[in-house]
Amino acid sequence: MSEFNLNGVTLNYQTFGDPAHPALVLSNSLGTNLTMWKSQVEFFKKDFYVICYDTRGHGASSTPDGPYTVSQLGQDVVNLLDYLKVEKASFCGISMGGLVGQWLAINKAEHFNKVIVCNTAAKIGQAAAWLERADLVRKHGLSSIAATAASRWFTEGFIKENADVIASLSTDLAAGCNMGYANCCEALATEDLRESIERISIPLLVIAGLQDPVTTVEDGQFIVNKVPHSQLFEIDASHISNIEQPDMFNQEVFRFLTV
Repeated sequence: MSEFNLNGVTLNYQTFGDPAHPALVLSNSLGTNLTMWKSQVEFFKKDFYVICYDTRGHGASSTPDGPYTVSQLGQDVVNLLDYLKVEKASFCGISMGGLVGQWLAINKAEHFNKVIVCNTAAKIGQAAAWLERADLVRKHGLSSIAATAASRWFTEGFIKENADVIASLSTDLAAGCNMGYANCCEALATEDLRESIERISIPLLVIAGLQDPVTTVEDGQFIVNKVPHSQLFEIDASHISNIEQPDMFNQEVFRFLTV
C-alpha cells in the first residue's frame, strides 16, 4: 500500500504490473475499497500497469470534511495520475466509480484513452433518498446498511454459494468510515450528468447487470444512446458484476481495451 497527499486529501493506492505498460485505473463502488478488484488485478497486471485506489472517505484513504462532489472525486484521480507521472490511462469504475468515470470522460478526456463505466447511471437514484441515507449513517453508523447490502449487490444464487465473499464485503462496509460514506452519498445526491454526457468523445464501454436492481440495463442504455463511440455490454449479474461474474467481466473489458 502507498499513499499520496495533495490539498489535505490522502489517497491510499496500489500499483501492479510494469509501469511501461498501458495504465488502467480501477475505481471502487460506494462502501467498498480497492480490494474489490482482486480478480481484475490478477487478470490485467500481465498486460497493464494497474492502479487501484480507495476513493476518499473509503478504505485507508483519508476523510476530508464534506459534503463531497463528484468533481472532487474525479480530480482526485487526475491528481493521482499526475503524481504517478502517468500521462494517459484507461479508467474502469463501478457504481459510484462509474459516475466518476463519466465525469472524467466529460471534463478530463485529455488524460484518458478509454473509459469503462459499470453498473452505473448518469443520475444514480434520487437526491432525497441519498440525503436520507447520509443522515441515517451519520446518526447510527454503517451496521444497518451493511446488513442489507448483499441483497442489493448480488443475486440470490451468488449469495447462497459465496458466503465467505459476502461476509468479507459486509464486514468491510460495517467497519468503514461513517462520515466518508455519508459524504459520498451527498455527492451522489447532487450529481446529474444526463445532459452533459453527450459531450463525451472518447471511447466508452457501459457494462450493465441484467439482474441489477440499483442501476438497470435501461440506465446503461440511456448513456449509450447519448454518447457517440459508446457500446453496451449486458452481463448476467447484479450490482457488483466484477465480483459476481469476474471471467466474463474481465474478458469484455480486455476486448474493449485492446481492439
